[in-house]
Amino acid sequence: MSEEKKKTGLARAHELYSYRNRRALELKSEGRKTLGYFCCYPPLEIMTALDFVPIRILGDMDEPITVADGYLPTVMCIFYRSCFDVGMKGKYDYLDGFVGSHSCDGAERTSHIWRNYMKTPCNFFLDMPHTSSPEAVRFFKDQMNYFKETLEDFAGKKITRDRLEESISLHNKQRQLVRELFNLRKPDPPLVTGSEVLQVIIALMVIPVEEGINLLEEVLQEVKSRPNVTPKKPGRLLIWGSLIDHTAFTELIENSGFNIVVEDTAIGARPFWHDVESTEDPMHGLARHYLQEVKCPRTFAKSGRDYREDLENRFGYLKEFAKYWNVNSVYANIIRNCDIHGYEVPSIKDYFESMDLPVLVIEQDYSTAALEPLRTRFQAFAETIQ
Repeated sequence: MSEEKKKTGLARAHELYSYRNRRALELKSEGRKTLGYFCCYPPLEIMTALDFVPIRILGDMDEPITVADGYLPTVMCIFYRSCFDVGMKGKYDYLDGFVGSHSCDGAERTSHIWRNYMKTPCNFFLDMPHTSSPEAVRFFKDQMNYFKETLEDFAGKKITRDRLEESISLHNKQRQLVRELFNLRKPDPPLVTGSEVLQVIIALMVIPVEEGINLLEEVLQEVKSRPNVTPKKPGRLLIWGSLIDHTAFTELIENSGFNIVVEDTAIGARPFWHDVESTEDPMHGLARHYLQEVKCPRTFAKSGRDYREDLENRFGYLKEFAKYWNVNSVYANIIRNCDIHGYEVPSIKDYFESMDLPVLVIEQDYSTAALEPLRTRFQAFAETIQ
């Protein structure tokens, strides 16, 4: 048994976070197949039902982008350029398949180029509508059925209804436990830090869902039973926007005067905040969940009668987040050239400020080398928190 598997709770999450490919390579040696995927949208339940291990593809903030410059323009999202760069450098060579999606234009472009240059045995591009109307849900359900059939052909077996429902139940159990972990940040100070939570969330994205459930149960037991080690800070911070996947960034924020209490990002609440509802056709429930319940500006919300109603339709859930976690400050994180979040900055800033919540907006370069100059901005922001 490996050293990583002997660790439990937060120590195990730290190992999985620090050595993200190690467990995947162990699983391959045991005969398991892995599927890499972008963003929150490929339905993990279908992969799990066919005994594939979904692996979230991330970039590397410690690795300068070099190879990707020959394939992707520098004016596109630097996160997806980093994903492609580390992919071309062999970081994800162990994958048996790749699932791209039209979560945003950067993800779409990178998905097609990835399929051309990373020759995995199985590849699929999941086309997604950008609205959440009933017609869009039906279209997306058809796309997911194509996805299911492609994976069934690759796996050499079919998904039974019982197996799909069992997989949905497992992922819902994991979502429930993640929400319980987030709830431990309601006290002041929180019982768990944002950096610890980030390590747990990324760990969940590189192991089978059953292991993820066990890991969460260990973490919850450990955090609830230990003395509170989190110092109280002036700011109770909500992070909105582009993902953060490196603890160097969260530690910088926390060391500048903030307790991170909730993240509305793709490596935060978004993939976990709603369960997949039980429906007569499980595929319909999955389509509705991923298109309507995963809240991201890549999906257009229903228009309102005026600007304020538009804001409420798009961001109303954030008002509940702010109240639930007693938030007193907001950080809008924009990875450079992340258009879907960048375009929303004026509106999201207006919405939070209408609730008397101060907002710090930073467009950052997805690089640990570029983080240190941000420290004074967070420290100055913390000084404004009453």
